[in-house]
Amino acid sequence: MQIVIYEIREKIIQGIKNALAKAQEKGEITLEILPEIHLEVPREKNHGDYATNAALVLTKQAKMPPRKIAEIIVNNLAAEDLFKKVEIAGPGFINFFLTNKWLGEVLAVIEEQGAQYGEINLGDGQLIQIEYVSANPTGPVHVGHGRGAAVGSVLSKIMQKAGFQVVQEHYTNDAGNQMNNCGKSVFARYREILGQEVEFPEDGYHGDYIYDVARKFLAQEGDKYVNCTEEEALPVFRQFALQELLGKLKEDLAAFGVEFDVWFSETSLHEAGEIQKTTQFLQEKGNIYEKDGALWLNSTQFGDDKDRVVIRENGIPTYLAADIAYHKNKFARGFTKVINIWGADHHGYIKRMKAAVEALGYNGEDLEVLIMQLVTYLRNGKPVAMSKRTGEFITLRDVVEEIGKDAARYFYIMRNPNSPLDFDLELAKEKSSENPVYYIQYAHARICSVIRQAKEQGISLPGSQEIDVEVLTQEAELDLLKKLAQYPLEIKESALTREPHKIARYAYELAGLFHTFYNSCRILGEEEKVMYARWNLARATGQVLRNVLDVLGLSAPERM
Repeated sequence: MQIVIYEIREKIIQGIKNALAKAQEKGEITLEILPEIHLEVPREKNHGDYATNAALVLTKQAKMPPRKIAEIIVNNLAAEDLFKKVEIAGPGFINFFLTNKWLGEVLAVIEEQGAQYGEINLGDGQLIQIEYVSANPTGPVHVGHGRGAAVGSVLSKIMQKAGFQVVQEHYTNDAGNQMNNCGKSVFARYREILGQEVEFPEDGYHGDYIYDVARKFLAQEGDKYVNCTEEEALPVFRQFALQELLGKLKEDLAAFGVEFDVWFSETSLHEAGEIQKTTQFLQEKGNIYEKDGALWLNSTQFGDDKDRVVIRENGIPTYLAADIAYHKNKFARGFTKVINIWGADHHGYIKRMKAAVEALGYNGEDLEVLIMQLVTYLRNGKPVAMSKRTGEFITLRDVVEEIGKDAARYFYIMRNPNSPLDFDLELAKEKSSENPVYYIQYAHARICSVIRQAKEQGISLPGSQEIDVEVLTQEAELDLLKKLAQYPLEIKESALTREPHKIARYAYELAGLFHTFYNSCRILGEEEKVMYARWNLARATGQVLRNVLDVLGLSAPERM
């Protein structure tokens, strides 16, 4: 195609830069540094297709009013057949109104690229890792992990579409006391089932699922461990509990549409001596010192607020020691970026982890941490207490079973993950336009209905190259075409900002524009040229909706 659609934005940005360079040559403006030029899509259509605040940003440096700078930019812009007009607004914003000429290529590009439409080469094949969920395998996936699971899986798909090679990884915390307590809990329930009086471990796990694991163990191994001491039985019950609960965890996440490429075991670090090797490595670099019998990381040298213990005075490593060894392992595997998705309670852990990465000799900026804020679940407008006592669900599987995978994933992803989320359970189940998931999927089903109607009437739909796109002149048609053209740029922006909610919002807005088009622009019974053009517009919208729903991990139903 003559114009690569997602590059139109870049073409405008380059035009602004060229205009400023030309103005400098003419002595109309003096700039030492040209800042990054930002474009945005205005909320109001009467403000154009794109707008920039470049003139306002340059005011201090150029030592002149922003409107004057805007005039200089506009006067030096090269004549572009992309622009219908360019105008200056307010204190110095520049609004760009595009001609509709380039829109004629949109349908042909979508038809040609199909399921690949939206893919760009931003990452150039860079190998990155996204680690998320990383739940302790001591029970079912808690509802609290739902948001991180949805965000992690959608972000992974976005980064893949943007040209990155992505490895999705789950760090399994299968070392330490939590797994020991889980093993002790299963052993206690096993003996209890066999009729023994048992003092349940003080730090044990009380959920009913522990009985299920104990019953399965009994079915496989019989009662041969009933008279063992806890010390003798623990290794066997710990390992059995780990395998059973890790298997359930994988099943629950798979039912939610989350599949990991790597399940990394914390125990493997201990068994391979990686924690000791990493500690020694940091000591040799002069970044670990001894104090009060313990070994400390000099993390304050790398931006942390205080130094951190990595090996306690009793010789037992801290959680930080294992995390440092794990991140050393990550970068040793060749990842250019490591993205961790953590819960809100881990916010204070970011500085020390970045400091540890710096101490290891890597760039701390190559470790990115996305924080998931808390989710409040609402039923009939009131918060739902997450506890067994109330009879409400506490697992991710419970949520999926109640409202379905598609609704659960969308509701978790639809807001910026750095903001608290109100999750309306009743709304998620509604089959109405008020439910954003239903609204989006209904748009796709409507499109499928339109295509079926054509086939039922024996109408053979021509390809995009055979239609007259210029007959698409209605506002609803043009708005929809522009939104379709925007999709590759949405992928780019979401990948750059690590904000997958932007794709969820795009899906909703695209569906809304299609519903408007469907309700205002008749297809059947119109003049043949108009009918064919509108059918192609609907068909292209269906393709893009399928592409977007695939990124979000949602289904694209043909009937509803």
